[in-house]
Amino acid sequence: MAETQEARWYVVHTYSGYENKVATDLATMVESRGMQDLIHDIRIPTEIVTEIKDDKKREIERKIFPGYVLIKMIVTDDSWYVVRNIRGCTGFVGPASKPVPLTEAEVAALGVEKHSVEVGYREGDNVKIISGPLEGYSGTVKTVDTENNSVCVVLSMFGRETPVELELDQISIEED
Repeated sequence: MAETQEARWYVVHTYSGYENKVATDLATMVESRGMQDLIHDIRIPTEIVTEIKDDKKREIERKIFPGYVLIKMIVTDDSWYVVRNIRGCTGFVGPASKPVPLTEAEVAALGVEKHSVEVGYREGDNVKIISGPLEGYSGTVKTVDTENNSVCVVLSMFGRETPVELELDQISIEED
C-alpha cells in the first residue's frame, strides 16, 4: 500500500449499533500503540433532533449514517491493519485492498471539519441586512456565533427592540 503523507478522511463500515464501540476501541488502540501520527481523528456523524413525544420536547443525538465511522488517517500497512481488525469493524468503504478517501466536497458536506469563518463586524457594530425577508433593515449586532454560522441582530421594529437570528453572510457593516 502506498503511503501518503497527508491525512485524509476515510469511511469505515461497522456492525449496526457498534459505531461508538468501534470508535472508542480504535481510540484506545491508537493511544496504546502510539499511532497518533497515523490516525488523527475518529468521528461518528451525528445531528441533534428535537423529538416531541407526549407533549414533551426532547433533544436527542441521532446518528446521520448508522453503521459508519469516519476516520482521518494516513493509510499505511500498520494503520490499515489496526482499523481493519477492530472488533465490530467490517472494513473500509471502497475496494478491499485500497480504501478510498472522501473528497474535500464530501468532507465539507458532512460537516466533519469546521472551517473558521471570519466576519468584518463584531458585537455592538451597526449593520445592514443585505438578503432575506428583512433585507434593507438596519440593526446592532448582539452576538456572533461563527461555529453555527449565525448572528443575532437587534432591530427596531414597530417601536420595539426585536432580536433576529440571521446567517453570517446576510448582513454587512453599515456605511456611514
